[in-house]
Amino acid sequence: MSTEFVVSEAHAGERLDRALATLAGIARAQAQRWIEDARVRVNDAPGRASQKLAAGDRVFADPPDATPSELAPESIPLTILHQDEALVVIDKPAGLVVHPAPGHSQGTLVNALLHHVRDLAGIGGVARPGIVHRLDRGTSGVMVVAKTDAAHLALSQQFHDHTIERVYVAFARGAPAQDEGRIERAIGRHPSDRKRMSIVTKRGRAAATRWRVLRRFPKSGAVKLEIRPETGRTHQIRVHLAAHNLPLLGDETYGQAAGGAFARALSRPALHAALLGFVHPTTGETLRFEAPLPADLVALEEVLASAEPRRAG
Repeated sequence: MSTEFVVSEAHAGERLDRALATLAGIARAQAQRWIEDARVRVNDAPGRASQKLAAGDRVFADPPDATPSELAPESIPLTILHQDEALVVIDKPAGLVVHPAPGHSQGTLVNALLHHVRDLAGIGGVARPGIVHRLDRGTSGVMVVAKTDAAHLALSQQFHDHTIERVYVAFARGAPAQDEGRIERAIGRHPSDRKRMSIVTKRGRAAATRWRVLRRFPKSGAVKLEIRPETGRTHQIRVHLAAHNLPLLGDETYGQAAGGAFARALSRPALHAALLGFVHPTTGETLRFEAPLPADLVALEEVLASAEPRRAG
């Protein structure tokens, strides 16, 4: 099933293969294969991987039929919140890598999905079947996975257009003067550490994050936050909060890891994808799915609360 994307200002000047990978939610190598196989047109002409796009260009993609994945299904427990013919929504546990990569060829969410979702096939690519978006390994919470190419492309378009409703809960170190705010800083690769992202970069992409204080823990110097990312850059929430002097508790990459009593209740960045809302790609219905705080973050909040002075009366 072919689909159409309209190039926004955010992708103006980008190579076709790079933009298509983002728009369609696929790996760049897969986007290049589609282009090489004459499955991609820009306006009325065959696309070239290296051609630069302009705002308003219309990109038409005709994905190949799904190829069965060669990855091995694994009986890894998964909490499935919803499933129908087009998609499946899960509550990803912290510590689970989303898809295979060097160093993580097994034990991933994809391996688990292939066990629990029999008709996943090679939707979106054999290495990342069904994957529309990702959560960091240490992040828990709601994810949607496509079961058809049409659903994959439709959901990818919603993520690209930032029409997806996403709400996270985070625990951070700091005492912000305001109760809410918005962080707007471009994010790109760290200039000296390729494994990290940074606001100090020569080729950053626009990124914005809204935050709101849900609870303060003055004695511990911590806060519980509601986070609403307006864009979807790699490590966006972690990078933005750290740059705003609100590093996540437990985040060893972008902030000093929580120690003392915190360490006994936490072993990963304190970030949870609590809500995901989107338009169903087949029915057009607006859906919203929520996942409660997992046990480790519940325990963390209890530790933080226990350190606070008891109120009189």
